[in-house]
Amino acid sequence: MPLADSLSRAAAELALFAGVGFLLFAINDLLVDAIYFGRRTWRSVTVYTRHQRAYASYFVFRKDPAFLAILVPAWDEATVIAPMLKSALERLDYDNYRIFVSQYRNDPATAAAIATVQDARVEAVTVDVDGPTTKGDCLNHLYDALIAYEIDTGRVAEAIVLHDAEDVVHPYELRIFDGLIDRAALIQLPVLPLPNRHSRWIAGHYCDEFAEAHSKELVVREAVGAAIPLAGVACAIARKPLAQLAGAQDGKPFAGTSMTEDYELGLRLGALGYRTMFVRIPAKPGERGVVASRGHFPSTLGAAVRQKARWLGGIALSGWDRLGWSGGLGERWMRMRDRRGPLAALLLLAAYAAAFLWSQIWLAEALGAPVHTRLDATLVALLTINGWLLAWRIFMRACFTTSAYGLGEGLLSIPRLIVGNVIAMLAAARALSLHVAGGATRWGKTPHVFPQEMPR
Repeated sequence: MPLADSLSRAAAELALFAGVGFLLFAINDLLVDAIYFGRRTWRSVTVYTRHQRAYASYFVFRKDPAFLAILVPAWDEATVIAPMLKSALERLDYDNYRIFVSQYRNDPATAAAIATVQDARVEAVTVDVDGPTTKGDCLNHLYDALIAYEIDTGRVAEAIVLHDAEDVVHPYELRIFDGLIDRAALIQLPVLPLPNRHSRWIAGHYCDEFAEAHSKELVVREAVGAAIPLAGVACAIARKPLAQLAGAQDGKPFAGTSMTEDYELGLRLGALGYRTMFVRIPAKPGERGVVASRGHFPSTLGAAVRQKARWLGGIALSGWDRLGWSGGLGERWMRMRDRRGPLAALLLLAAYAAAFLWSQIWLAEALGAPVHTRLDATLVALLTINGWLLAWRIFMRACFTTSAYGLGEGLLSIPRLIVGNVIAMLAAARALSLHVAGGATRWGKTPHVFPQEMPR
């Protein structure tokens, strides 16, 4: 049957395209795995046999804690900003900090919520333009407010800490920043999304992705000499390097026209020759987990697609234009990995299309239609190899998720890979359409919720 033959050939071509691409991606991922486990083994043999493992609870890093400024950009956050600020003030085990939180002039609900937090350590900063602008632009307004505060009081911040309006901060994070900021221009702590029992699949897939990325990927980035990109939360930037970046950008250290200003800032500081650092440190002996920022991530398909499209567009598309290719081999390799999202989505689309076409042909054959499909031996070998590599990748994802969240979430991470793939394809299509149209120019934020019960 000519139609069946044509469909079979189309499926084979799509499978070959996807198979070659996935093979190259898998080899790339295997190299990351090898570096991660090699580094972990080396440190176990050479470091932890001679030195006691560090815990955040053991240390008060300075006799006189440095002044740290926390910037919290907020637009349309009336439902979460007050509990976030109150939680931070109660939880932070540190004495010398100030929170600068934004309120746009056309967002009275957020301003009213901030006003309910009566604490001298909180300073509401009015952004005297109609919002939303961009998150980078909002951060620049907060940076200006910090400069004005430093001039008025004579208190100069040692570092600037970034958090979002829905974050649950860890009690020990500021003491870590205080103790290590003189060793690096930038410090990033892990981000661990909170599981959402009402959204096991959409919100849950963020748990899987961050568990692996912030346990392995960022560790390998630092190991190969690549700059650490900021996650926008649970990160600290030393004051002088940030001022240098501001001096080179008309006094605005954050990229006001970018949708991923946090990612860009980390790479720009690395390009200036500054050291960037990713820190995973256990909180207490015998306590599971590390010092990390927690929070709920989008729980609906539309919100997840919008957020992923913003990340994908900012990093893989406009980031390519804005940052280009520079640095050493490790830096270029990691930028390549960062920017492979659109190609990965295309490969996934081709693979699912091939699977669908073959399923229809095999169904017709099972129903007695006179059609027969034969797969080329080379294609069969390629698909077999990719099948084993996929099994390894699934195993890795399940292991990292289990380590962070327990066995139940680890097992759920296996079917959630399909959910993540669907979101990635939809996000790539949205990011590409926005990029072709000139890119997003406003803060494309998603609705946030603050947890009713505080995570440990």
